[in-house]
Amino acid sequence: MKTLLINLVLVASLLVTVSCAEKKNEETVPDKEMKSETQMKEYQQEKSDSPLVREGIIDVSEIDVNKDGHVYECPMDWNVLDDKAGDCPVCGMKLKEYTIVDVQKNLTKYGFEFKK
Repeated sequence: MKTLLINLVLVASLLVTVSCAEKKNEETVPDKEMKSETQMKEYQQEKSDSPLVREGIIDVSEIDVNKDGHVYECPMDWNVLDDKAGDCPVCGMKLKEYTIVDVQKNLTKYGFEFKK
């Protein structure tokens, strides 16, 4: 009888420990869906405030400050352009070097306008 009682106490303790550990993990993992709409808008605004995020009609030749015929573009966020290597302020990917012509093709393909 004592053995049965001890086993029951051990099983109950184990269940409580596992349950608490799972609850703790749930609380520490951020969930994008749990963010409020306001928080998401603030996050997106912070990311789009970067001067590398181009809007409207993009003047690619103006971005090519050193006039070498190449600029850096994000392969995920096509309107993120700079004249030097770096990281995309929106997604964090490394900017990839493209010719001006290739950038114009990418912008057209993904629905962005550029100055001709």
